[in-house]
Amino acid sequence: MNRELVRSRANRRRDVNFAVPLTCVALLWLTMILAAPFALSRARLPVFTLAVYQAGSLVCHQRPERSFHLAGMQLPVCARCFGLYLSGAVGLTVAARSRGALSARAVRGLLAVTALPIVTTVALEWLAVIETTNVQRLLTALPLGFAAGVVIVRSLSGRGDAL
Repeated sequence: MNRELVRSRANRRRDVNFAVPLTCVALLWLTMILAAPFALSRARLPVFTLAVYQAGSLVCHQRPERSFHLAGMQLPVCARCFGLYLSGAVGLTVAARSRGALSARAVRGLLAVTALPIVTTVALEWLAVIETTNVQRLLTALPLGFAAGVVIVRSLSGRGDAL
């Protein structure tokens, strides 16, 4: 076999080995976000629940009016963050199964375009032009989360120049 083919197969194996654990971690975090309110509502697993809500507080404002509620309890992240995590996990999964490279220019363009819904709605909210619902916040986050998942897998696995 020629060296390029051997190297290509080795890279493909490395991609799969890298993408699977990363995707599992993302899916685990998503599951923890959804499980924490149920645990809190039943006063079960206090250490787990506290850890998930504390981790959520490091990256999210956790405002009750901007968060979904399950089992009568607020999720550990707001609707927009939840949308990012949900679609990010999907993006990781899709990228791990796909082939092809992304150029640095394509990565920048993809992230810029998919960030537009969030940027637009946040700007319009700050200007008091619109008031968004939690469902709208979640929906505007989906494109960027998905794109970020794709970019992360591809850039760390050598299938994209990333930024």
